[in-house]
Amino acid sequence: MGRAGRGSERAAVDRKPCAGCGRTFDRRPSMAANWDEVRWCSDACRRRGVRPVDRALEVAIGALLDDRPRDATICPSEAARQVDPDRWRDLMEPARRAARRMVAAGTLEIVQDGRVVDPSRAKGPIRLRRPRSVG
Repeated sequence: MGRAGRGSERAAVDRKPCAGCGRTFDRRPSMAANWDEVRWCSDACRRRGVRPVDRALEVAIGALLDDRPRDATICPSEAARQVDPDRWRDLMEPARRAARRMVAAGTLEIVQDGRVVDPSRAKGPIRLRRPRSVG
């Protein structure tokens, strides 16, 4: 097995999505002893947790996509506006976090310019869609 094979095996074991922000994070030495119980990438995510508004954003994203054709996309701002029409701008980062959690759960894809992107590294405007079936 070549170098790439070992690296990909290790990556699967040493990376996981944060329960709060949905970004993938690497195992650090301080986490090694209890890696199976680690849920948060940082103290900030652990303190913030997943609040009811975060779950409401996930539901709104799902409902908006359910009301559209299978290959349609939505902007995270649509979900934020649905949850709180007056303060939707304050919900933009929580909406992106909700989208990243949904990607980690396998129920969503984040796209830019029509291509699926790594949710942990996406910068700028994004669109959300249901995963395309393989086949």
